[in-house]
Amino acid sequence: MLSLNIYIEEMKKYVLGLIIISLTYACNSKQESAQQIIDKAIAKAGGERYKNAEIKFDFRKGSYRSKRTGGDYELERIIPDSTGNQYRDIVDNNGFTRYYKDTVVKLTDSMKTVYANSVNSVHYFVQLPFGLNDDAVNKKLIGKDTIDNKEYYEIEVTFDAEGGGEDHEDVYMYWIGTQSYHVDYLAYSFEVNDGGLRFRKAYNPRTIEGIRFVDYENYKIDDLSTPLSNLDDLYEARQLELLSKIETKNIQVGLVE
Repeated sequence: MLSLNIYIEEMKKYVLGLIIISLTYACNSKQESAQQIIDKAIAKAGGERYKNAEIKFDFRKGSYRSKRTGGDYELERIIPDSTGNQYRDIVDNNGFTRYYKDTVVKLTDSMKTVYANSVNSVHYFVQLPFGLNDDAVNKKLIGKDTIDNKEYYEIEVTFDAEGGGEDHEDVYMYWIGTQSYHVDYLAYSFEVNDGGLRFRKAYNPRTIEGIRFVDYENYKIDDLSTPLSNLDDLYEARQLELLSKIETKNIQVGLVE
């Protein structure tokens, strides 16, 4: 009888162990991938509306417009000069063109790249997280962390050399709420102008025609060896310097049929 009781107890432990292993595997198998998290973040911010929308806004001294219809796109920036005339920069499926008083300006390929990157950059940040599913984007789930007692997924983004643009060596980190799937913070390292690190906190969220927009507090740190994943801790410790505020004004959205 004693040996039978011992056998039963051992079997209970064995079965319990199997249950624990099964539950652990089930929980791990349900963990979302970086791609799934990004897909949900894009859906929460506007989803399919991005793909067929005309978006206008003002940023600093320029007026901007983007228009997407299916796979076709046109990104525009209009900047006045000191005489009141305007430069109009266009990035579309065919490349970059600059106009001055409706006349095409001849530019070297290197200057076309500089201006195109500048136009792309503004539209990219204003319409985040939409661009995170571009073909050249690589996404990696680093883990989870908390900022101001709120839990976030940490996702690292890198770019392929082919299709990733002139700044393909830049590295980004996005903090996406595990409940809201909103991009509340981001950080990036860049190589141009001797390099740098930036950390941004989103604020002033508003939704226009189903597309979510935010402004940013833009922070910097001089120690370029700092890992991007540490910048959220330094932000909470108030060890980052507020460099600027990035505000998008007069936003208008028209959905294209």
